[in-house]
Amino acid sequence: MARRLGTSRRRSDHEPWRETARRDYARVVHSPSFRRLQGKTQLFPGHESDYFRNRLTHSIEVAQIAESIAHRLNAVVPRLGGDKPDQYAINPRLCMTAGLMHDLGHPPFGHNGEKALDDKMSSYGGFEGNAQTLRIVTRLEKKISGQGAEKLTGFHGPKDLRLGLGLAPRTIASIIKYDHRIPHVREQGADLVKGYYADDAEVVMRVKDAVAPGRDSSLEFKTIECMVMDIADDIAYSTYDLEDSLKAGFLTPIEILASDEDLLDRVARKVTKELKSPVERTEVLATLWDIFSVMPQHMTPEGPVEETYNAVELYRASRHLSGCGYHRTELTSELVGEFINAVELEYDEEFPSQSRAMLRADARLKVEVLKNYTYEATIFSSRLKVAEFRGYEVVSEIFDALSKTKGYLLMPDDVRILHERVECNATARMRLICDFVAGMTDRYAVEFYGRLHSDAQSMFKPI
Repeated sequence: MARRLGTSRRRSDHEPWRETARRDYARVVHSPSFRRLQGKTQLFPGHESDYFRNRLTHSIEVAQIAESIAHRLNAVVPRLGGDKPDQYAINPRLCMTAGLMHDLGHPPFGHNGEKALDDKMSSYGGFEGNAQTLRIVTRLEKKISGQGAEKLTGFHGPKDLRLGLGLAPRTIASIIKYDHRIPHVREQGADLVKGYYADDAEVVMRVKDAVAPGRDSSLEFKTIECMVMDIADDIAYSTYDLEDSLKAGFLTPIEILASDEDLLDRVARKVTKELKSPVERTEVLATLWDIFSVMPQHMTPEGPVEETYNAVELYRASRHLSGCGYHRTELTSELVGEFINAVELEYDEEFPSQSRAMLRADARLKVEVLKNYTYEATIFSSRLKVAEFRGYEVVSEIFDALSKTKGYLLMPDDVRILHERVECNATARMRLICDFVAGMTDRYAVEFYGRLHSDAQSMFKPI
């Protein structure tokens, strides 16, 4: 007998062969928000070239590095007992899932899109990528909803029946990087607090109670899986963004080693802030020389090269490293391996989920120098600033159009229905618009902007 539409059987979430971490991993991989990462900028605009990383490929790399860290730590620290995956000190599949999820909340056009949305939402709780990721997996994704869904997740929101992907509390906890509640209204001139939106505070509270019951609520909450993911993100960011910059010709080793003092000072200030320990420009430069030790051994940072032949050899070595895919891959592979092997673990016997993972001091210095150098040298270059400025403009104007009277008619039917329910609540209405814009890919945002401004785009393209 044929089943009626909408009454298809749901597979049990208690299948003995399918652990929770594997179920949640599958839900993330098959989610629309994960697929849309392929259309969002990582470093260089993805729609202009298929040769550079985008948010999707970056997330896959972060997931793989996180899994490797977990496997290594499980090999060198005692297990909790037993041979099942969920009895390891760290669950590799859960670390992978955290890596896949960590950038779901990024809007189109990277940090500039984030800045545009935060400016528009400054009186309504702001916009922050990590908070948006939490919102996506617990509310916005269309996998689980309804009063009975708490049976699958252990909790539900009393005011909003949307439950996103219906992930387990431990999985949700793996993306709570900052245990801070973002206030609804920000003081004039104050920076955005990284954390979670006030509307999601109850979700976070329930996650904490489920993951670490009985733990002092005044202590900062961050699970071991989240820490592993965070380290993996820094490793991927510091190495693969460098590789793309070398491939694109934005940077070369010889230019990096000959950086002007102003650039080195900016990097030193950022590294000092991250490490909470003073780092001088000389230490930044020495670290860069150490990283590029594959250059000719007789060429050191002590003063200028005296012989013309040596200068030529230095230039050739730099060109070969940046221009040859084999050499670039070898460099990043060695760095990633070095950093993975430098991760250490402090195990918490009372609350295992709150165990701590960290990079050894020497490795963390390298990661922070690379990460901040690449950011300062590329993101602030004039070649990328034009694209960034354009991205800010596109996101801002789309938001303005949607927030005007009848602007909601430009959005899909399911979003319109939600808009009608919250029309009298300005904060909820603006957050709904923000959610819609944040979910756009770069290309879709450009096309949507073009249709609003009567560019040569089809007026009838579905949204």
